[in-house]
Amino acid sequence: MSTDNIREIVKQKYGQAALRVQGGGSSCCGGSPAVGGSCDPITSNLYSTQQGGEVPEQALQASLGCGNPTALAQLNPGETVLDLGSGGGIDVLLSARRVGPTGKAYGLDMTDEMLALARANQKKAGVENVEFLKGEIENIPLPDDSVDVIISNCVINLSPDKDRVLREAFRVLRPGGRFAVSDVVVTADIPDAIRKRVELWIGCIAGALRDSDYRAKLAAAGFANIELEPTRVYQVEDARQFLAGQGMDVDAIAAQVDGKFMSAFVRATKPARAACCS
Repeated sequence: MSTDNIREIVKQKYGQAALRVQGGGSSCCGGSPAVGGSCDPITSNLYSTQQGGEVPEQALQASLGCGNPTALAQLNPGETVLDLGSGGGIDVLLSARRVGPTGKAYGLDMTDEMLALARANQKKAGVENVEFLKGEIENIPLPDDSVDVIISNCVINLSPDKDRVLREAFRVLRPGGRFAVSDVVVTADIPDAIRKRVELWIGCIAGALRDSDYRAKLAAAGFANIELEPTRVYQVEDARQFLAGQGMDVDAIAAQVDGKFMSAFVRATKPARAACCS
């Protein structure tokens, strides 16, 4: 499966999710996954009731993340934040409130339907310090050294070129800037039967990096102070749930993934430039 084909499949599926939300449903066709609902063990119960009350309902319904980077990232008034793969806009809107009117939150997404939904949610929320951009996370449409914090919620694992994503993130961060994303990572080799199921790229699983590979790729891009903090570790019953309907022998595969997948909060920093000694 080529890089372009994977990207088109991801774009199509996320576009369909946005249309379901606009039609009055949820992104996963059943309940509100982000707050108390049930979609799968990765996307459910990520935001507090208080956070849910700060954004439009459709922003919650469109959530397809694996964590809550806005709860774990340090965001300060006046800072500029960029959300890679911003979807329906929930993390952008929450971030915009935290950085305040003197700060700004950008959302970047390649899917027209999600961008339309996010802009509608921004209007409903009445948040002005937000801008949604169309583009791919491998080619961020912002200048060098232009943002203070990069967040993302279960999107980098969907990219077929993660090295480029991390290089782009490093490029647009200011010196001393922070990389603070939620992502799915694995702690062992993934069975071939899962890797070959391209549909699972949409579910944040098949594209997940090994924890050691994630660290190595961040370091290769130039990042320092790299940390991976587990937020959820998925067990065999979770595996049965997210592998159901994939045309596989679930019992056979579930035993191979028990405890090997986790949602993690990934932190790193772009080193500050050394002061001139002259």
